[in-house]
Amino acid sequence: MNDSSWGAPPQTGYWGPSEQGPAQRAAPAGPTYDAHDAQHTRPMPIVPDPPAYGGDQDDDRGAVRSGGPPFRDDMPQTSPYGAAPQNPEPMPDASQPASAPQKKSAGRDLGAAIGVGVGLGVVIVASLFVVKAVFVGVIAVAVVVGLWELTSRLEERKDIRAPLVPLAVGGAAMVVSGYVRGAEGAWVAMALTALAVLVWRMTEPPENYLRDVTAGLFAAFYVPFLATFVAMMLTADDGPRRVLTFLLLTVVSDTGAYAIGWRFGKHKLAPRISPGKTREGLLGAVSFAMVAGALCMQFLIDDGTWWQGLLLGFAVAASATLGDLGESMIKRDLGIKDMGTLLPGHGGIMDRLDSLLPTAPVVWLLLVIFVGSG
Repeated sequence: MNDSSWGAPPQTGYWGPSEQGPAQRAAPAGPTYDAHDAQHTRPMPIVPDPPAYGGDQDDDRGAVRSGGPPFRDDMPQTSPYGAAPQNPEPMPDASQPASAPQKKSAGRDLGAAIGVGVGLGVVIVASLFVVKAVFVGVIAVAVVVGLWELTSRLEERKDIRAPLVPLAVGGAAMVVSGYVRGAEGAWVAMALTALAVLVWRMTEPPENYLRDVTAGLFAAFYVPFLATFVAMMLTADDGPRRVLTFLLLTVVSDTGAYAIGWRFGKHKLAPRISPGKTREGLLGAVSFAMVAGALCMQFLIDDGTWWQGLLLGFAVAASATLGDLGESMIKRDLGIKDMGTLLPGHGGIMDRLDSLLPTAPVVWLLLVIFVGSG
């Protein structure tokens, strides 16, 4: 290695002048050492032990030396302090500015997520205000796809075979019955769906029967039965506006949680269930939802008042957060990130229904208490 890569030697701390040489040789100690040998011996600097990285000693580490490349690119394999480590830590280059701190990432393709969200919103709003029956069909399709995603993940990850056919047929019937016959129709359809699940599973061997039918009953309640309350909202005279209020408040709650949590979130809300959620995000969800609730109840719901909207927004933020945590618990147990891949930037249908499903009965009940069933 050329001496130029080390730079000009300092005026102090050396035993003698430096010369170029093929290798470093330690000068012999004692009186046998003479000036002639010194001319052919590379001088060794008297320096203290190398400091640890960090602190003020690192201010000039790695600066470019005159007549040679940066020191970190020309490091010898051995060192006067002993053998070099097998994987030495790269030395920072003072000639380059420090790298900027890494920006927070949303963890998803926001462009795709926004595009898909807007597209779904257009379809939902168009079907909601044009023909009510079309929107009921949209709910039924979402329920069937959600059941397919849930039962598929259960079978893939846990070998749980919840019967999809009776769940899909019974789930769609549940939504239609809730729209046509109200809560009574929804309960009857739920009971028949549960019976169909029990009978359908009897066609297979008895091993794990109890486990499979239990998962089937859970799926029937979690997806179609809770979704039936959206169809029941639609039966009121101002039904489309009630459903729109329900959707807006849930979306606003999720948006507030994301925006505030991403920007200011420091304290974890439930780190063992969903490490990304923070207490600051929950406050954002509550604040956003309460403001949106006051506006929606005042201007969209017949006979509604702003203070009722504050209570409604608070309840929506709480139920939406619990619903999100509930599905996070399911996905963590299954060892998956998303329930599906149908919606780019969002995951699957169930990844969008997680906060909507438990919020539907809460909004339906509060609207009935505040302004009646319509």
